[in-house]
Amino acid sequence: MDLTERFINYTKFDTQSCEDSDSVPSTAKQLDFAKYLKKELEDEGLSDVEMDDMGYIYATLKANTKKKTPTIGFISHYDTSPDASGKDVKARIIRNYDGNDIELSPGIFSTTEKFPELKAHVGEDLIVTDGTTLLGADDKAGIAEIVQAMCYLRDHDEIKHGDIRVGFNPDEEIGMGAHHFDVEKFGCDWAYTMDGGDLGDLEYENFNAAGAKVYIKGVSVHTGYAKGKMRNANRLACEFNAMIPETDIPETTEGYQGFYHLLGIESRTEEAKLSYIIRDHDRSMFEDRKDFMEECVRKMNEKYGEGTVRIELHDQYYNMKEKIDPNMHVIDIVLRAMQENGVAPKVEPIRGGTDGAQLSFKGLPCPNIFAGGVNFHGPHEFVSIQVMEKAVAVIVKICEITGNFED
Repeated sequence: MDLTERFINYTKFDTQSCEDSDSVPSTAKQLDFAKYLKKELEDEGLSDVEMDDMGYIYATLKANTKKKTPTIGFISHYDTSPDASGKDVKARIIRNYDGNDIELSPGIFSTTEKFPELKAHVGEDLIVTDGTTLLGADDKAGIAEIVQAMCYLRDHDEIKHGDIRVGFNPDEEIGMGAHHFDVEKFGCDWAYTMDGGDLGDLEYENFNAAGAKVYIKGVSVHTGYAKGKMRNANRLACEFNAMIPETDIPETTEGYQGFYHLLGIESRTEEAKLSYIIRDHDRSMFEDRKDFMEECVRKMNEKYGEGTVRIELHDQYYNMKEKIDPNMHVIDIVLRAMQENGVAPKVEPIRGGTDGAQLSFKGLPCPNIFAGGVNFHGPHEFVSIQVMEKAVAVIVKICEITGNFED
């Protein structure tokens, strides 16, 4: 099976995860794909193929050298984003893309004005949707690339390598992908997530991340008799959010700049709840941001009475750079693999997070490499076949370099 066929087969499975679920995986339909993928790995001849009852899949391509080498891993997630439907994906290939607007379906266009990223892929073969669902290159492209690379190494015994582990997991899109990933069972010295964007992306800096829920207790009284008695939680919710600087929100920040993002408000006169995420690359500034939110709560209570507002804060993940910096050989190998395949590295901080961030703090240094998808989480998502092929070549080269690794 070639790379393109493998990827398109994967997109036929609806693997959308769900933020409101307490189960693992968050949706049962993810297990349908996991079972298919497990069998595919077995059919392709990988060893130690196993899937646990939560849908986490592990497998090994055995070493073909007697030299003592590090055991490395490659990881991708198979769930797709809750932001757009992943059901009945109709993937099609546009051969030799000409640089013009793409009509996905009658009346639905991916225009170069709105999506200028298309211009970087003139002359390439693009896989697109019909404009009604996402594609799922995030991160089924990564899975296809990893499996294809393992098959290539299986068939080219002249490329010497150590044990290579692969791992595939659910629920990355809802921030839960690494929670149940068994790092000890995986047994790697280091690993790479194939979950980045376009050609050359290499990421080992990400946000420190926290979630915050702000609860406001109001007092409901008939409006005709409300003077001096009513405390309208709706209005207090607006007042609280107005305390967040407009310079520190996603709409006004970029690069290394952190932010507060209001995810949603649930409110009525008697009570309100505001949900936020807090992000910053700098650990100290991240802690300051959490302190600021608590100070806002203190000021509201000082004004309206103790117990009117309370906050629940919880850390979600941290900047993997803390764990990668002492292990920069992990990055050096990727840079060399890219350069030897004619790929110009683009090392940029992630304005978000990956499973690799959590895995790095669980003891598995795990930077993120491009998988080729563009415009994730929506119907204008696409992936270049040629970029996917480059990703396969980079994986193969990483394995080859590591097979000759000297600490």
